[in-house]
Amino acid sequence: MLEGRSMLDESRSVGREELLMSHTFHTVTVEGAAEAYVLSRGKARYLSIAQAIRAIRTLMPACKATNHELEEMLAAACVVHGVPVAFDAKTADSPEPRLHS
Repeated sequence: MLEGRSMLDESRSVGREELLMSHTFHTVTVEGAAEAYVLSRGKARYLSIAQAIRAIRTLMPACKATNHELEEMLAAACVVHGVPVAFDAKTADSPEPRLHS
């Protein structure tokens, strides 16, 4: 019976630790958010840079990165993960969308 009680106490302790861990939040970097977005779109035909930038700005409204910097981060993550990318964000240099795979 003593063995059973020890196992029960141990399982309660593990459960408490898991509960505490579920309320822990990790810091999300812009680079991490960009890579996570790319990975979440891996099965899509292509990744839209314009949509990705909007999603990151919604997730991280205090993001200080420029759209161009976000575009570079997203494009690099697309290359690493083999995701085709549409450079469809409007910029002063390039008013027309570009599609690359």
